[in-house]
Amino acid sequence: MTEFAFSATILLIVIIGYWSLVVFPKQRAYKKHVRYVETMQVGDEVITYGGLIGTITKLDEEIGVASIRIAEGIEVRILAAALQQSYDPEEIARSVQLAKGQ
Repeated sequence: MTEFAFSATILLIVIIGYWSLVVFPKQRAYKKHVRYVETMQVGDEVITYGGLIGTITKLDEEIGVASIRIAEGIEVRILAAALQQSYDPEEIARSVQLAKGQ
């Protein structure tokens, strides 16, 4: 009986550890992304998960599709959920500097 209790305790600790190290951070990141997508507006400069930088020209919240202009005369439709973050040139430059180790 004590062997079962010990095994169950170890299993419970592993499950709690996995949950706190993997599941909770993913849930927080997902909720943060959903809040960002909900606050997007036409005219915002954004970066897609593919790395494209563009300006939102149309936003259909009902079906979750956005149109972004990536160059003059070039507009693409993209899932609103694929818009990663706002475009901030200073933040991008800071990230590049950190990646280079400077």
